[in-house]
Parts: sequence; structure tokens; C-alpha cells
Amino acid sequence: MSRVRADEEEYWHSSKFRAFTFDDEDDELSQLKESKRAVNSLRDIVDDDDDDLERVSWSGEPVGSISWSIKETASGSSSSLDGRDSSLQKGSASYAALPKQASSYSLSSLFKGDGRESGFLCTTHLCLSLSALTDTGVKNFAPELRRPKAEYKDYSSDWSPKDTVRRMQRGKVCSLERFRSLQDKLVLLDEAVAGHDGNVITAVLIFLKRTLRREILFRELEVRQVALCHLIHFLRETGEQKFLLDLLRFLDRTEEVALSQYREHLNIQDVEKRREFLKGCIGLPFSAEDTSHIQDHYTLLERQIIIEANDRHLEMAGQSELFRKYPRKASILNMPLVTTLFYSCFYHYTEAEGMFSSPTNLKKTFKIPDKQYVLTALAARAKLRAWGDVDALLTTKNWLGYTKKKAPIGFHRVVEILQRNNAPVQVLQEYVRLVEDVETRLNLATKYKCHDVVIETYRDLKDRIQLTAYKSKVERGSAEEEKINSILSNMVRN
Repeated sequence: MSRVRADEEEYWHSSKFRAFTFDDEDDELSQLKESKRAVNSLRDIVDDDDDDLERVSWSGEPVGSISWSIKETASGSSSSLDGRDSSLQKGSASYAALPKQASSYSLSSLFKGDGRESGFLCTTHLCLSLSALTDTGVKNFAPELRRPKAEYKDYSSDWSPKDTVRRMQRGKVCSLERFRSLQDKLVLLDEAVAGHDGNVITAVLIFLKRTLRREILFRELEVRQVALCHLIHFLRETGEQKFLLDLLRFLDRTEEVALSQYREHLNIQDVEKRREFLKGCIGLPFSAEDTSHIQDHYTLLERQIIIEANDRHLEMAGQSELFRKYPRKASILNMPLVTTLFYSCFYHYTEAEGMFSSPTNLKKTFKIPDKQYVLTALAARAKLRAWGDVDALLTTKNWLGYTKKKAPIGFHRVVEILQRNNAPVQVLQEYVRLVEDVETRLNLATKYKCHDVVIETYRDLKDRIQLTAYKSKVERGSAEEEKINSILSNMVRN
């Protein structure tokens, strides 16, 4: 009984077949060895005859002859895979010519002829036999059970920091969890920065942010400015305000801390709460210029709250003709300063300077430049077609009491604004005449059909040819044609 058991153990331990492992080599030599083992394993299927007997093919010719080799080659290349049994039969017939391992025969002894020719035929026959083994149903005896090594390398966890960064740059999926020590994580971050790929740097920073304590992360980033800038930008984009403030405080960037806290007002929808928040921001450690801006922001919002309450009451009560004729399209709350100024010039232009809604009060309080004020007020009054207000806005008095027209923005811009608001030709001509540059004046006058300005300019230039040419552009029998004829006749007399 013990002998039987010993025989069984010897049988199982003496198996000729190797177990499948992932560490097998994938090069051509290992594939050749695998194919040879598959060929040798077929000997157990093929009936072995005595070595002394002459072996023949199915055609009846000796195996070693040249004609047999040619026919076998042709049949191997044109054979079809009609059935697995027929394939096995062809494979058995081909490989029946191979001697047993224990025999004294070699592969060259299978063929007749001299050494050089027989060596060539031997090699050819072996290659054909191996390809036949691959193409036929013999694959059932040696199946492809493993993936190529290049494929399952992607799932390896033994990549160095440099290799990991390279794979991430190529878009490969790889886990960073294997980097457990602080040193490995810092090396990984340095490799990511050296790769100059923002996406990879951000991915590594997210991993470090999740796996390191804040104090350690902040201390290491303080000496890595590129990575630090990436993290600050990432935190601002994702809105992680608390983490960002802790980082900036650690770096002792007080002004950036103040600005980051100031940005929080954008998330406050209630106007009263926003006003109180801005009031608290005034005491933050801003620079002198930024402190002035925060103060103006708070003051503007306070004014807007007052103006909005009064105007809403007037609009609902129907006491103002201007609000009935031009209903408000939106609330003034949280609007920029220029928009607030336009609103005041549109609805409250004639109010006294002491009123919060007065345009002059806004100009004085927020130190609005003359150019900006004139441009905004001109647009608002032209939209209402209040040409008298436009004239008063552009009229100034000197210390002697004389009046003159003055436009800080230039009269050519005044003409363009008036024309966009459909100003009549008489109003346009008044301001086209005030354009100092002659060429610009002629272009504007011609473009907007201010005939009198064109005629007067050519007259001052004493350009008879241009006057004659322009005569064809006015209507026959019109006042403009008579004016041109009068000027031309006076030129002739002189």
C-alpha cells in the first residue's frame, strides 16, 4: 500500500509540464522553448514505430526526400481548418518523422543528402512544423493562458517616482498609495515639478494634501515655490477657503489673507449682511490703496441701499412721471460705481448735491474724474433726448463770465454718442463744427450728412473743386445748393 502511494507521489512530482506563472519570459527564446515543449508533448499521441523502419508520408514517399518536403510545404500553406480532427491528423503525420528523445537519431539524420543541404532542409522542416502546430487545432494542447508582459506591467505597483510621473504625463492610470514615507512623497512631488506638467503637479498635491498633516505640508511647500503657487491656485478655484487661509497665515502673507477674506462677500446674497461684512473688512490688514477701495465699496453699497428703497417707493406709488415713462429694468443694488452714476444721471440728474442720489454728490464722494463723469452723464441725458441738459453739460464759464463749449472726452466722441441716440441734424452740426481737426470734421460731417458744415469747411479752405464736386451730392433747388452757388460766385469775383 505504501509502495502505491510512493508511486503516485513520484508520478505527480515528476511531471514534465511547468506550472503557469506570471514571471515567464515573453521574449522569442521563451516562445521557442514553449513551442518545442508542445512538440515533444505530441510524441505521446503519435504511435511510435521502431527506429529502424523507414518512415513514409501519407503520399507514400520517403520522409527525407526533397519532393516530400516540397509537397508538405505546399499542403501546409494551403490547408484549411475544416475540422479539428483533420488538423490533428496532419500534425501527427508531420511530426511522426521526429525521433524520440532517447533515440540516437538527430534532426539532420531525417533527411538524405550532404551536411549543408540537409541542415537547410532540417531548419525549414522544423519551422514549418512549428507554424503548423500554431495554425492548427494543436493549440488545444498548448493554449495561450497569460497576457504579454507589457500589458500587465500597467498594474505593477513597483514604479519609481520618476517612472510614475512619466506614466501620469502619458495619461496612464497609476496609484500613488504605495508612496507611504514622507521622503518618497517629497521625491514624487519634486519629480512632478521637474516634469513641468501642471496636471501632474496638481494631482500629486491633492494626494499630499490628503495624506499629510497640514503643518508638514505647509513647511515643505514653503521651500517649493512652484508647487506652492499651484496649490494656492487650486484652492482658490475649488473654493476651499479655510484651507487657503490656514496656508496663507502659515506663510505670513497678511495682505493675501485679507483679500481672501474680502472675496467671501461674493457668496453673501443678503444685502444687509453683505454691508455688515464689508464694514468688518475695513479693519483687515490691507495696503493703504486696498483699504481705500474697501471703504469705497462699503460706502457705495450703503448709498445703493438708500437709493433703492426710495426709488422703489416712488415707483410703486406712481408719483414720478419719469418712473412711469421709463420703468426700471433692474435693481441698483450691488451694481458698479459707473452703473450707479448712470442711474443717478438718468433718474436724479436735477437733484441737489446734498442728496445721496445726486450725480454731483456721487462724483464728489467717490472722486470720479471729469472725463468719466461727462461721458456717463452725456450718455444718460442723450438717451432721454434732453438736448438742453447736453448743452449745459458741455458749456463752461471762465472767470470773466464768458461761456464756451468744452468736452474733456473730445467733441468727436460727443458727436458719436449723440448720433447713436438719434440726435437731430441741427444738434449734430453744432458739435461737428467744434471738432478741431479738419479732416476728422469733414469725415464726420459727410458721414452724418451735415451739409452746412461741409460747405463751410470747403469755403474756409477756398477749395473750389471740392465745392463743385459736393454740389452734386445735395438736392437740386435746396438751400444747400443755393449756398454753394453763392460761395462759388463770390470766389470768382475775388
